[in-house]
Amino acid sequence: MMKTLSITPKKTIRPSDPDLSSKMELFNDVGDVTLFIVKVIKNTFSKEFEFNEFLKQCFIVGNKSLGLISVTGIVIGLVLTIQSRPVLVNFGAVNMLPGMVAISIIREMGPVITALICAGKVGSGIGAELGSMRVTEQIDAMEVSSTNPVRFLIVPRVLATTLMIPLLALYADILGVLGSWVASNIKGDISFILFISQAFGDVDFMDFIPAVIKSFFFGAVIGLVGCYKGFYAGNGTESVGKAANSSVVTASLLVIIVDLIAVQITDLL
Repeated sequence: MMKTLSITPKKTIRPSDPDLSSKMELFNDVGDVTLFIVKVIKNTFSKEFEFNEFLKQCFIVGNKSLGLISVTGIVIGLVLTIQSRPVLVNFGAVNMLPGMVAISIIREMGPVITALICAGKVGSGIGAELGSMRVTEQIDAMEVSSTNPVRFLIVPRVLATTLMIPLLALYADILGVLGSWVASNIKGDISFILFISQAFGDVDFMDFIPAVIKSFFFGAVIGLVGCYKGFYAGNGTESVGKAANSSVVTASLLVIIVDLIAVQITDLL
């Protein structure tokens, strides 16, 4: 008699451990983000750079945030001066108030608060815009028509945020110092020229360099996160809101982490 061989199909092994599956998802996300950044860098130095779209996005980023940054910069100077003045009065060091406020705003408060505002205003807008384009299949149509969506949609937005947020941070610094002068004249009397000389007399040129450099990183992080969340949004209208919300949360968290790293590097130098 001939024996019949029974061949049983091999079972696919799936990770039953939830920790293992979460680790695999984490590695997949890290890989996707890395590939996305590589694509952006590669298309940034492409010969077919969308310069007109870049100028348009620069105007949008600056125009969207200019009013809010103006109010925030003045309020920062007002609040910091009003809160610090009584303490310095007790120590008899009121003359140190302009320099202390200027250094605090230029080094830390101006760039960080500007970046957090832009993360909420600009980052959510980019995530929602690209997410709606993904849901309505506009990005798929660009890919079908041999148009590179990364070069046309992602690169101009990332470069625009990278360039405009440092400029907005410097603008917020100037308004913060002006707000501090206004607050100093509420309970005192100091001329504008004397206040500016006292404020910038203690400010060194090296105080500007780390703040400006980390502002460029803040802008790049906000642009990359907003574009990534919107570009890879899921199907359905709910994904647009999720992309915008996730852009704000992730960009704000990364801004704080980048600021922490920048402060540590500046302290070592």
